[in-house]
Amino acid sequence: MSTDTDSAARDSRQQLQQELLRRARAGTARRTTAEHTADAHTGQDGHTPRTARVPLSRAQRRMWLMERLGGAGDSYHVPFATRVRGPFDVAAFATALTRLVARHAVLRTRYTEHAGEPCQEVLPTPRTVPVHVVDTDLRHAPELLRRETARPFDLAAGDAVRALVLRHAPQDHTVLLTFHHIAVDAASLETVAAELAVLYTAATDGTGRPPLAAAPQYADHARREHDDIPGFEAELNRWSALLADAAPPRLPRPAGPPTAARPGAAHTVPLAPGVPEALRALGAQRQATLFAVSLTAAFAALHRLTGDDDLVIGVAGTHRSGTAMRGLVGLCVNTLPVRVDVSGDPSFAELLRRVSDALLEAQRHRHIPFDLVLERLGAGARGADGTALVRVTSDILGEPTVLRLPGTSAEYVDIPSDGAKFTLSYGLVPGDDAQPQALVQYDANTLDDTVAQAAVRDYAALLHAVAADPELALSRLPLPGPDHAAGPRDDADPEGDRHPAAQALRAHPGVADATVVRPADGQPVAYAVLHDSVGPSGHELLSLLRRSLAPEALPATVTLLDALPRSAAGPLDRARLPGPPGPPGSPTPNIPSGPRAEAVENTFTAVLGVPPAPDDDFFALGGHSLKAVQLAERLRTDLGLPLTGLDVLQARTPRALTALLDERAARQSAAKAASRPARRSRDIRPGTVLVTGATGGVGAFVVRELAAQGRPVLALARPESAHLIATEGVDVIEGDLSDPAGLRDAVAQADAVVHAACTFTRHDVDLAAMEAMVDAWRRGPFVFVSSVDAYGHPGTDRVAEESPPQEPVGPYGTAKLDCEAMVLRAAGTEGRGGASAVRSPLVWGAHDRLREQLRWGAIGTLYQAARQGRPIDLPRPGTGGHAWYGAAWVHAAALARAVTECLDRPVHGVANACSGHVSWRDLAQDLTELLGTRSAFHESATVPRDLDHRWHYDSARLARPLRARPGEDRRTVLAEMIGATPPDHA
Repeated sequence: MSTDTDSAARDSRQQLQQELLRRARAGTARRTTAEHTADAHTGQDGHTPRTARVPLSRAQRRMWLMERLGGAGDSYHVPFATRVRGPFDVAAFATALTRLVARHAVLRTRYTEHAGEPCQEVLPTPRTVPVHVVDTDLRHAPELLRRETARPFDLAAGDAVRALVLRHAPQDHTVLLTFHHIAVDAASLETVAAELAVLYTAATDGTGRPPLAAAPQYADHARREHDDIPGFEAELNRWSALLADAAPPRLPRPAGPPTAARPGAAHTVPLAPGVPEALRALGAQRQATLFAVSLTAAFAALHRLTGDDDLVIGVAGTHRSGTAMRGLVGLCVNTLPVRVDVSGDPSFAELLRRVSDALLEAQRHRHIPFDLVLERLGAGARGADGTALVRVTSDILGEPTVLRLPGTSAEYVDIPSDGAKFTLSYGLVPGDDAQPQALVQYDANTLDDTVAQAAVRDYAALLHAVAADPELALSRLPLPGPDHAAGPRDDADPEGDRHPAAQALRAHPGVADATVVRPADGQPVAYAVLHDSVGPSGHELLSLLRRSLAPEALPATVTLLDALPRSAAGPLDRARLPGPPGPPGSPTPNIPSGPRAEAVENTFTAVLGVPPAPDDDFFALGGHSLKAVQLAERLRTDLGLPLTGLDVLQARTPRALTALLDERAARQSAAKAASRPARRSRDIRPGTVLVTGATGGVGAFVVRELAAQGRPVLALARPESAHLIATEGVDVIEGDLSDPAGLRDAVAQADAVVHAACTFTRHDVDLAAMEAMVDAWRRGPFVFVSSVDAYGHPGTDRVAEESPPQEPVGPYGTAKLDCEAMVLRAAGTEGRGGASAVRSPLVWGAHDRLREQLRWGAIGTLYQAARQGRPIDLPRPGTGGHAWYGAAWVHAAALARAVTECLDRPVHGVANACSGHVSWRDLAQDLTELLGTRSAFHESATVPRDLDHRWHYDSARLARPLRARPGEDRRTVLAEMIGATPPDHA
């Protein structure tokens, strides 16, 4: 429907568009000038602000995959905290930190994917790296530091370092820098500390830029490593020979399913003051280092714990060598698997010789990235049950690095991690020889606490014993105490209710009953009954069983039932169980069939290069983390079902993965069942409005509003969701943002455009899509649904419409700004109509996509805490000089009316669309009441990153369509999204 029917009005609007175009070009010029100035500033350190895509180093690739797979928590966050007493200048520290980030490009690097491979791209130096300051006493400091360390990073945005300063008194501060491990290692922290001290001194005494030599850049190391990989063939063959037939240590399994909220844990045992020096002397006598001696003790302790003679322990290596890498900030660590034969009851001295030889051999090949070794080993890199080959490590913990600033004293601050990188890690802490310790760090979800305590006591006893007499045979060294719990027995009765899998399932707090049926041939099959409908899925329960049961006891699947069919006398009635398993002697469970099973088999074959049997293990077929990501993305695209790489790693077999996809397809079908396809028109009619993202949270409401007004609609939807559009007068065209040609065709058929689709994370796709649509746009109005994120972080708490953006503007907001600029510049030219950029805040409405965003999106942390009844930490009003913290929101129906209004009356620029603003406390109160939980609210001077929002957005231009209608109040819409009925209230 054209809006420019009157020629005078058209001329007036074209004049407005010309003025808007002039202003947009002027703004672009200002932005370009500012960027040039920033680039020149960066250039003084010898760096360009942005480089071409560079491949990741193999160590970075491993970190990137961990982030993509999920579940790592804060295991790969690197906190660097120092208690600083004395005069401390926060502004000078911020200046020093910004200059440090300018010197080392890896601290301002984003990580993306191109052509299926991860890559890195250097970003321009920020004007200022923010340093947040919080006033707090020492009692609350540990929790604030831990929470700051645990906050997730956005690697795609170049988020690799954060700064927090806790002010305890005018001359007493705790300074915390949190890095992602993808950008730093322990050696990097020494460079960071040294250079920050120099840069801070220059900032405080006014001497300007200090005479620091140009810093080596990590991207150069990554390129060299990438170029050298073809020459590693001989040494990879050597590694394969060294590790042939090696198996992971058989550690005692936990007695029950994982329950630890913070899986990373540690225990220490003090050592006698003279032990480290005695161990150094022992090593000197036998041409071995203290590290080799402590590693030998770890092998002896692991031998006693597992009973295994052929053992592999991982140790940390480094890629740093030569003066060219001196002062390099970046991830240069490498895992070295050390394999030792402990058989024959050798003396400790003899075992030390074996360990020293194996360690020397591993160090000869330390430049070979460990994940290349794992790829070469294939299935041999894991045990039969999928356990990683290197699950036990050993190290010596030296003096921690601290930040020493002029005129102050420095004290190291330890911040325990919630995560654990390995199942078990032995550590010797020599300290100052007055307070040495034996240390064990462990994953509390895969190793019982009693086992870990016994392990550290045994390790300490071994260190004491060999320091006194290294000639003792292993059999005569101190035995572990009686606390070594051995985990579940493998010879438990494998039938029915007494099967280990049934016992483990019933131990889960969410499971009310469980049993296992074993066919005559093939794997057993488990059935479970949950306490309520919101418990774990069968796939999740199967994943938990993989971590606690021996392979022979693992069921093929876990099927959830409302109740187990039992006879009146109590025994299980097998004949009434669903699915393939039947009475004893029944055949092996059927081969999975159907389109999803076929897709899984074909995708396994395509990605792994070998056709799988239903119960073949992903790892045994040559799978690894990157292939899991690739397999998941193919299946997600082909089937239109949610799937992640972590799902693949947990399911592992085609049968289990098919069952998971069937389960998710059933949920999707249930959601679609309420929609009955309506008859659609066959021809594009005059006045047709193209709506992109028509099945999304915003687009669906726009389609509904347009249809209610009797306007013909052409709805663009992805193929897997096109059937959800069931409205009379709506034609559907299949496509998505990754198909520019299809977008051009769709725009060419329409007389007006509402662009409501967005990838949220693939900003290059969003920009390419907008470019294609603007290129094809030749008539009628164009409405772009943008975001208030385009404002960035305004300096004032009230934001007027069309206010200029204020740094920092995130990648999502930047993409919105760039898309806005494209459409606004093109408006009024070559027959195009008026353009409107409607910036929305949080969108709430009764739609599944919007429900998902409420639960897992920008305020997902707040929602989940309320749902689980956990304490909720909220910023205290007045913190940082801001009287209010909260969020702007808009009802999806009101936003749809505002968007539709812009088709008839374009705003020729930017307009905000807000229904209201709600404080975090009021929102938390709403959520807990609607969810029926009892979360306690705690207000503090700390502002969590996801709650650092304090802006009110004016919405005058679209005030009329945004006016709330009955049922569009905040409480009602939240109740609709949560599925509750709002209580009556005055």
